[in-house]
Amino acid sequence: MRHYALLADGERGVVVGPHGDFAWMCAPRWHSDAVFSTLIGGSGVYTVTPVGRHVWGGHYEDGSLIWRSRWVTEDGIVECREALAFPGDPHTAVILRRIVARDTAARVSVVLQPAAGFGRHPQRNIKCHDDGTWTARTGDLRLRWSGGPTARPAGPQGQALTMDLTVGAGNHHDLVLEISDRPLSDPPPDAATAWRSTEAAWRQEVPALDRAIARRDARQSYAVLRGLTGSGGGMVAATTTSLPERAEEGRNYDYRYVWIRDQSYAGQAAAVAGGSTVLDSAVRFVTERLHEDGPRLAPAYTVDGRRIPDQRTLDLPGYPGGFDRVGNQVNEQFQLDGFGEALLLLASAARHDRLDADAWRAAQIAADAIAQRHHQPDAGVWELSPRNWAHSRLTCAAGLRAIAHARAPSPHSSRWMALADRLVADTAAQCLHPSGRWQRSPADPGLDGALLLPPLRGALPADDVRTIATLRAYTEELTDDHFAYRFRHDERPLEAAEGAFLLCGFVMALAEHQQGREVAAHRWFERNRAACGPAGLYSEEYDVSQRQMRGNLPQAFVHALMLECSVRLAEPWVRP
Repeated sequence: MRHYALLADGERGVVVGPHGDFAWMCAPRWHSDAVFSTLIGGSGVYTVTPVGRHVWGGHYEDGSLIWRSRWVTEDGIVECREALAFPGDPHTAVILRRIVARDTAARVSVVLQPAAGFGRHPQRNIKCHDDGTWTARTGDLRLRWSGGPTARPAGPQGQALTMDLTVGAGNHHDLVLEISDRPLSDPPPDAATAWRSTEAAWRQEVPALDRAIARRDARQSYAVLRGLTGSGGGMVAATTTSLPERAEEGRNYDYRYVWIRDQSYAGQAAAVAGGSTVLDSAVRFVTERLHEDGPRLAPAYTVDGRRIPDQRTLDLPGYPGGFDRVGNQVNEQFQLDGFGEALLLLASAARHDRLDADAWRAAQIAADAIAQRHHQPDAGVWELSPRNWAHSRLTCAAGLRAIAHARAPSPHSSRWMALADRLVADTAAQCLHPSGRWQRSPADPGLDGALLLPPLRGALPADDVRTIATLRAYTEELTDDHFAYRFRHDERPLEAAEGAFLLCGFVMALAEHQQGREVAAHRWFERNRAACGPAGLYSEEYDVSQRQMRGNLPQAFVHALMLECSVRLAEPWVRP
């Protein structure tokens, strides 16, 4: 998993392997069926691979999701510059691949064989036109491929297009693949024009972040968040489905959807970083969902704001150690903290004067929902069995305080502050451990990494004795060598039960920073910043003993907290 890179245009993404292989892509949207699905044992391939022995490397161009695969071969250096034309169209993906020969000629093998429906629908109606372009169909999708006039049908029933290509030293060769659920317009995109507009769009979208620490990585995290955010405002939690958090233990899920919580984390990080597109998109998506669903706000939606489909399997082998699931059972849950996170997001936007009247009404809807539903058990941040989770209620208190402070004094703000006070008092009455720290729920005296977040968001002060006691106990009991874990599952060693949770590691950096312990904060930040692959992408968990990434890729909320840390740690703590 650590060797994969991501191409994304906001509407869909491509997972690229080290051999120039597209291992995963859903089209036309994030939650659509895959056309390339070898990642979970399906079919469909699009490869650009050097001929002969080679060693792989690669990197992103700064502040973008333009990826450069780089191979050192026996003959010289070969590169393949690749991207999804950005920003993307919801109906049509335009995939750009440019084979670049450096000092010597580059010889590559190219194979194109998409298969829609997770491999159920092989390529058909393949035709080469007079201008050298190819057209085909797969399932309900239309394809057009430019740059392969010498390709030939191959394989069973000629369902693949193959080509051996030699690019002269110092030259390049462009390939452009279009995949659409609508008829394709003429003429095909011009590769040079598409590259220029994509480069310009990334330059415009990603802020400079000149004052951030780890500036390049911070800009990369912002680019990931922007690449996962579509024209409808929704940001998917991850590109993939079913990549296991722990082999053979069943914890692998479909994250190709928009979680209200994750979207709110990203919007708050963007507000700190000065990234208007990700912030405004988050506000728009969350505002629309609150207006539509009110107190029945779902934890997550498809990118077009619809209900997530029920979980099912695909009859595929799955990623090794995992399964082949699509859909998500979160569609049956109630998560109270989503209302609090929505208010924190809206308050962040208000501090930057980016809330309109609809968004202010959405804030009132969220606050009213908290007043109506805060007594009800919910699934909590980790989507477990319904309980009165302390984190959910404290997060709602933080959101109410934040939105009350963000607007001029009014009957609303006074009511919101009073409700926040009541939530903290009720939670203290039910979820205060005898040692003086917070505990997970009235029936669960354990610690939880999520309990570090509410003080960071203003639910209670940094110097509150409960804040200090919780941070001290969590550090002693649920961290090891500057890696952090969510909670204790059982009596096993922490690393035996699950991987280190990178979100919690970055939260620890913020918590130490809030306490004024700058050296400790930077140690936490640097330890967890390094828990990525060569492409700089983060998954949800990190297997410390095997130094392996675990879970779906890339995990948006980890990139959001990494981005927030990189900006906040550059200067003294400022209360959000």
